[in-house]
Amino acid sequence: MSYVKRADIEVAAELAALIEDEILLGITPDAFWTGYSALLKELVPQNRALLAKRQSLQAEIDAWYQSRKGTTIDPEAAMAHLREIGYLQEAPQPFDIKVQNVDPEIATTAGPQLVVPVMNARFALNAANARWGSLYDALYGTDAIEGSPTSAAYDAERGAKVVAWARAHLDAVAPLAQGSWADVQKISAQETLTLTLSSGATTLANPQHYAGYRANGDLLLRVNGLLIEIKIDPNSPIGASDPAGISDVRLESALTAIQDCEDSVAAVDAEDKCVVYANWLGLMRGDLTERFEKNGTTLTRQLNSDISYLSPEGKEQVHPGRALMLVRNVGHLMTNNAILWNGEETPEGIMDAVITVACAMHDLAKTTGLRNSRRGSVYVVKPKMHGPEEAAFSNRLYGRVEDMLGLPRDTVKLGIMDEERRTSANLAACIEAVKTRCVFINTGFLDRTGDEIHTMMQAGPVIPRSEMAASAWLGAYENGNVDTGLAAGLKGQAQIGKGMWARPDDMADMLQAKITHPQAGANTAWVPSPTAATLHATHYHKVAVSDVQNSLLTRKPAALKDLLTPPVMFGRNLSQADVTRELENACQSILGYVVRWVDQGIGCSKVPDIDDVALMEDRATLRISAQYLANWITHGICTTEQVEAAFRRMAPKVDAQNAHDPAYRRMAPSFDGEAFKAAQALVLEGVSQPSGYTEPLLYQARLRVKQMARR
Repeated sequence: MSYVKRADIEVAAELAALIEDEILLGITPDAFWTGYSALLKELVPQNRALLAKRQSLQAEIDAWYQSRKGTTIDPEAAMAHLREIGYLQEAPQPFDIKVQNVDPEIATTAGPQLVVPVMNARFALNAANARWGSLYDALYGTDAIEGSPTSAAYDAERGAKVVAWARAHLDAVAPLAQGSWADVQKISAQETLTLTLSSGATTLANPQHYAGYRANGDLLLRVNGLLIEIKIDPNSPIGASDPAGISDVRLESALTAIQDCEDSVAAVDAEDKCVVYANWLGLMRGDLTERFEKNGTTLTRQLNSDISYLSPEGKEQVHPGRALMLVRNVGHLMTNNAILWNGEETPEGIMDAVITVACAMHDLAKTTGLRNSRRGSVYVVKPKMHGPEEAAFSNRLYGRVEDMLGLPRDTVKLGIMDEERRTSANLAACIEAVKTRCVFINTGFLDRTGDEIHTMMQAGPVIPRSEMAASAWLGAYENGNVDTGLAAGLKGQAQIGKGMWARPDDMADMLQAKITHPQAGANTAWVPSPTAATLHATHYHKVAVSDVQNSLLTRKPAALKDLLTPPVMFGRNLSQADVTRELENACQSILGYVVRWVDQGIGCSKVPDIDDVALMEDRATLRISAQYLANWITHGICTTEQVEAAFRRMAPKVDAQNAHDPAYRRMAPSFDGEAFKAAQALVLEGVSQPSGYTEPLLYQARLRVKQMARR
């Protein structure tokens, strides 16, 4: 890698060129690099001190539990110790966040949220364009409707089931004053809305559901803030068979999309980071395109335009055609060789902060066209922060970035990923530390479980992974996140989010299960695909999240003692068959993800589990699996040799699951590839990894693979 000197730092030549030739807007290269150098001098020592404090606190916790090895844990004594060492801090006095210029997709409207690797331009564009989705297509092409199409040609019988489902949904969320949507024979939408049934004319039971129309007859409804577009086209194959000429029902789906630089990407050096930043820049400029082959045809994907329609009063309305985009930067831990200071790698989180905000200035400069934030804000999700001091550091970092780039203070809004135990235990103080920026808090079961296991590594053997969802700490975590967010005034100003649906092919189950997220007071929740976003949007038609949040304001907050009760088992013996099954499950999952990450640089994908069920995997799923096995080795539930044997048994299975991929490199029978060695190291060195994170070992292995490929 070649470097160029800028101020008193060294910058990878390709990154310097991207920044200076494409990204910078309103600031000269000399001013940019001088500011970057000053930023590093001020903040790198603070960043390092925060990481050292993580290690110090972990050592204190480990020693405390080791001194009580084999005894039942007293939660009150554990909490007292956490207070004594400064891990658990006093909650702040009651406060409300004070954020300004927040777009309604975040502040006031509830709906699905996509998370997508920004390193993949096609996926990034798909997510941005998932603001609107066809309910007919989402139902027809998934198991949401029982069975499957009988052929590649249109299955009329299945199509009729789709139409019936959609009409029943409209009856439930936007009912007619009389009769059913299934009986509508004609729609007349102008200043007044008339729907003709065989029994006569009617209209909507709630006139406020009528949002507008188009000259071609399209009808727009609005339910709980979300638009529903009823397409009228009697000349289309579907519309021709419908008495009212309805050809589709399109839903406003992914209101927001997180373009991810973190857990779902495999970006380890300047080359990779340039791809990440160039794609984010294209999204912010509005000119990102991607050409690809599909079924023998070359297609070009680009950002969708806004949509327009007439209000019931006949006034033109323009509505966003794209999801409002947030960018997830990396956390405080990792460094990257793209920028060197005093010959050493510099924090990747600082690099992300400066460069992604600089890219977003192209959006801030717009007054027309494909705009992201119409309120003039930049939305950054900050993951893996441990406690209020680290949240305060992030507040300071983005403030310095704003000063450096000439932006008004608090232009950058921050989302807090509540996925580390010290953040959960001090969430109110974390929010207060960024109270003029906070527009998002979100629970993440997998990373949060990984950190729970690592933090309590010496407390005892953790319960089987399948039992974790029913443990006391998890219920307190999920409820406490909502309770704390509402108490801090997030209602009407920010998102309170819930985690991912991990089985992208199981939409029928998702329709049954994921409605619990808005019912829990979450005004957004993560989905794995645009199709899932469309189906999940139907939950927000049924649940008025604002009303749910009002009711939750009066409930008793989740107990901190429950949150801090570790999920360990005492006096319980697992059968050898149960242990073997858990080892093979976890080893197969680790291998299936790591082999793609290390060998191919794929940071997020559908990975078949041990039963060949496709699950969305990223580094969060990897972290929990690795820490789980590391804990069981530590407490003698299994041995290192048993884990190594399980990895060797599972490698051929993962090889077979990937046999269709011509770029795949087999792990068995040699077991000497970088991917296999990294997978084992994540477990066998898991106790010593900082906070149990997987990035250090993955980065090293991926860099070695890339270096070998260049030879």
